[in-house]
Amino acid sequence: MEPHNINNDIATLPPEAQRQVFDFIEFLKIRYKRIRPGKKAVRSKIANEPFIGIWEGRKDMKDSSQWVRSARDSEWGSS
Repeated sequence: MEPHNINNDIATLPPEAQRQVFDFIEFLKIRYKRIRPGKKAVRSKIANEPFIGIWEGRKDMKDSSQWVRSARDSEWGSS
């Protein structure tokens, strides 16, 4: 399909198919609206995310592997 023939290609479709094409184009415009040519997305450092450190200072989490084992045992029973 050549870009210069797209209008003719769409015009040859039945009305329902044309509506689907237009709906799909609208979907793509919304989906890719965030991506603008020439602009780079600004990435923040993960260390600045609010969830980092939420368990800091918890005494029951000193040994995280042991905590997970205990949680599994209490939920699923010992194997």
